[in-house]
Amino acid sequence: MDTERDYSKKLMDNIDQIHTTPMGMERIKRNLKLGDTDVVEYCKNKMRDKNCIIYRQGKNWYCEVDHIKITVNAYSYTIITAHILK
Repeated sequence: MDTERDYSKKLMDNIDQIHTTPMGMERIKRNLKLGDTDVVEYCKNKMRDKNCIIYRQGKNWYCEVDHIKITVNAYSYTIITAHILK
């Protein structure tokens, strides 16, 4: 069984593959109130944060840090969405 550390390593080993779609970019900007920020780089930087908790459920990885939860498809490395946690 994979551990949280294994998931974090798998995601970090493939961080250069992480991307999003134009619709995903708009959704993430809206949800996180990012304005003209580069969404993919913003999310990658959050994932690299030493305090980021990365875990996998089914087909997605979830990355939680700084009251933000980022959802990444585990097969395509597409950032699906990101939300501010309440």
